[in-house]
Amino acid sequence: QVQLVESGGGLVQAGGSLRLSCAASRSIFSGDVMGWYRQAPGKQRELVATMTSVGSTNYADSVKGRFTISRDNAKNTVYLQMSSLKPEDTAVYYCKLTMSWGGTYWGQGTQVTVSS
Repeated sequence: QVQLVESGGGLVQAGGSLRLSCAASRSIFSGDVMGWYRQAPGKQRELVATMTSVGSTNYADSVKGRFTISRDNAKNTVYLQMSSLKPEDTAVYYCKLTMSWGGTYWGQGTQVTVSS
């Protein structure tokens, strides 16, 4: 079993920046994929960004150019740097780990609220 712990959520003004962190309780191996998803009230959970252990990334069109996913394998941590935030970015953000063999783990989520 793997535990994921998110941090960095909070309230920020539109146009501002915020960085989310997700620390895993075990080493991240080649083939593992870490990513961020979000869910706003009344909406489906959606992919925000993912990154493989070798640096391949994938972003939702709605955040491309504004958000950046990165990881520090030595610290077993993935980050989401969010810039030019908009009110529509308001959601609960979840960290996700998909292991190479298919096992999936989710963090508890962290609230991001962007005020206008």
